[in-house]
Amino acid sequence: MTSKTLRSALDQLVAVAETAGLDPEQALAEGEQLAAAVCEPSVGAYLDWATELGREPDSQEFFAAASRGRRWRAGPTPLMSQLGNTSVAAAQQYLAALGSVIAVACTLGQPTPQVAGLAASASAAQQRALPGGSLPVTLDSLDATPAAAGGGLNPDLLAKLQTSQDRLKAMDEFTRVGNQAFESVLEQMRVNQARIEQMRTSPLLDQGPGVGPAPAGIPGLPAPGGLPGADPQTRTADGRPEATAPDPTLPAGPQPVVETPAEPERTVDELIAELDELIGLKEVKAEIKRQAAILHVQALRAEAGLKVPTITRHLVFVGNPGTGKTTVARLVAGIYKAVGLLSKGQLVEVDRSELVAGYLGQTATKTADVVASALGGVLFIDEAYALSGDQYGEESINTLVKEMEDNRNDLVVIVAGYPGPMATFIAENPGLASRFRTEIRFANYTDDELIEIFVQMVDKSDYDLADGALDAFTFDLSQQVRNETFGNGRYCRNVLEAAIGHQAWRLRDIPQPTVEQLRLLTREDVVGDGVMAPGDELIVQPETDQRDLTGEETE
Repeated sequence: MTSKTLRSALDQLVAVAETAGLDPEQALAEGEQLAAAVCEPSVGAYLDWATELGREPDSQEFFAAASRGRRWRAGPTPLMSQLGNTSVAAAQQYLAALGSVIAVACTLGQPTPQVAGLAASASAAQQRALPGGSLPVTLDSLDATPAAAGGGLNPDLLAKLQTSQDRLKAMDEFTRVGNQAFESVLEQMRVNQARIEQMRTSPLLDQGPGVGPAPAGIPGLPAPGGLPGADPQTRTADGRPEATAPDPTLPAGPQPVVETPAEPERTVDELIAELDELIGLKEVKAEIKRQAAILHVQALRAEAGLKVPTITRHLVFVGNPGTGKTTVARLVAGIYKAVGLLSKGQLVEVDRSELVAGYLGQTATKTADVVASALGGVLFIDEAYALSGDQYGEESINTLVKEMEDNRNDLVVIVAGYPGPMATFIAENPGLASRFRTEIRFANYTDDELIEIFVQMVDKSDYDLADGALDAFTFDLSQQVRNETFGNGRYCRNVLEAAIGHQAWRLRDIPQPTVEQLRLLTREDVVGDGVMAPGDELIVQPETDQRDLTGEETE
């Protein structure tokens, strides 16, 4: 179980960001929001979150932070994606620091099985920012490396080996932190289960004699306040957790980050190869490759001293939710950075709520600040048509058009959403129509592609599917209504997160689960039928017909 506090984990994240030359305030905001998004389902999490940050508890502030951080449960944070495109070594250090934030977030409030699923998704999402994701250098790729002239070890081969070793080391550390997070959730769930058991047998409920004192407070976790045997110093009289003293076993203050020599940045070929690894999206891949080819030729013309016509690079992505728009946008940011069009290559993802303020005049400043955070990279505006229809959104659009013109040499904007509303949005705003000339359509995934995506998500999250688990997923998928609200890849992620939560609850009474048990997702985990949440055993359920996955009645 992790012994860090959220405060110390955030301090370490900021220290890593400063060493990498990143904005420490942006890193702090990412950490706070990601932590809130992970612990969001936990009862009382906002109290612990606020106390760790030295603030007065405010549920609205907490849920606003969680709302901003939810997208990072599915994809890397902007700074993580920026480092993935510019510095693998720094990205590995930032990844480890984010891992600590995620692990500590699992201990805030009273964790539920859902928290384990969210933590696993967030962890896997951050890993995807590393070049090649979780793919180490293969023997085939090493064999394909030509020998150095004059014999001896090829420097390119040594570089590949070192990169692979560093990547695997970073992922081992991240996996270790992830296991700590899982153990923290299990431990807190055992405490909660003890509280439920004591409530069941409490004399106050006329259910018989008590069962004795509850477990004492567990270091690093909120104790079950108000119960006999609980640590009275853990929480204040109004139920809020008291600030904890620094862990004496940890060095005081942010820890120094080991500086590493600069390494080559990611190439266009590497990013295109990562694009090709995505499942489906045939037409999307072809268009992105065409855009990359145009940029490459323009760079060659510039080097030759030829005129380079100004071509808008802003894009319109249309498609239903979960069809890969954000993932492809992140790769576009990297490709544009690799060809020299952008200086940083980060992806900043926002929606209307992060562009529009509550009063006229404030929206322009808010939009300009968001654009400033995206300079050198890609600003991705999801459901951009939500900006239409009122004067606040119009103010944001006007500011956006001005900022796009003023920063046209180091900013790319991608607007995304459903096909119909996006067409209307662009047509009704002349300032946008002239700047967004390229539209890329994202088709819905087929069943076979969604099954492949689910298996890939499971594998990249360090889980295994037991016999029958994939059949359960396939059957559930076949029952889904395919309309604009269907989540596509998001549906796969939601099923996985729920399965991880069910697994956590299933393992709650095992003191030391084996690695195999921690990795295995059963059919019941995926289906979720008959898997209880904390407290469900206190509810008497009426007898109902039981049916198996085929819809047939079972005995």
